[in-house]
Amino acid sequence: MDDHGGQGRDRGFFDPTRRFKGRAELYARHRPGYPGAVVTLLEGECGLTPGSVVADIGSGTGILAEMLLARGCRVFGVEPNADMRAEGERVLASYPGFVSVDARAEGTTLPVASVDIVTAAQAFHWFDRPRARAEFAHILKPGGWVVLLWNLRRKDADAFAVEYERLLLEYATDYERVDHANVTDAVIAKFFDPASFRLRVFPNRQVFDYEALEGRLLSSSYAPAAGHPNHAPMLAALRAVFDRHNEGGTVAFAYDTQVYFGRL
Repeated sequence: MDDHGGQGRDRGFFDPTRRFKGRAELYARHRPGYPGAVVTLLEGECGLTPGSVVADIGSGTGILAEMLLARGCRVFGVEPNADMRAEGERVLASYPGFVSVDARAEGTTLPVASVDIVTAAQAFHWFDRPRARAEFAHILKPGGWVVLLWNLRRKDADAFAVEYERLLLEYATDYERVDHANVTDAVIAKFFDPASFRLRVFPNRQVFDYEALEGRLLSSSYAPAAGHPNHAPMLAALRAVFDRHNEGGTVAFAYDTQVYFGRL
């Protein structure tokens, strides 16, 4: 899934093997998927076919991996967090092309020149970027592609989105520091340098009743867990925001699904 502000700083606190402990089931149930247009893009631009071998780095509970497996790809799900990896193994157990790997982006354990495409969905901001880049170059076949993607929540999409963002800023433990929106185009360019990359953006949307909205919030690594002094006040504020803005019992997040792709 390192702090995007500085490689190696506070590694223990930002260790993805610890930050998502106990959140895997919520993550699997309440995180958004990706538009089907993402797979179409990979087919048209990166040569994805049913026979492609993909290393999905920081594969988590398997949200992107499942889309690729359904396309007929062989997918190595590289995930260092034990809870997330176990949930991914459960979700993807029916796919014979899935291989679960207990490893990090910086040391995947995969053989040299063994994969056609490296993907990182909702995960690149956790990597030690120089070490991960070297590892990706090591495991990619000649001419292979790196694909980095995020669902980026539109923080000012409507009044509900504005209030939800305000809630995170007030109650979350370290939201501003670990927000993947901090990964700018300049950061991406430095990662791919001296090669180039391209960006495609697709609209995405996720609708919640209150229970699902609460699950979505608690799936985030920066949401204070039960027992933290901010936990109960945060949920009370969330309920109030939902009550003010729901229409017919639901609210929605609007996302921009950003897909960066290129060769190293």
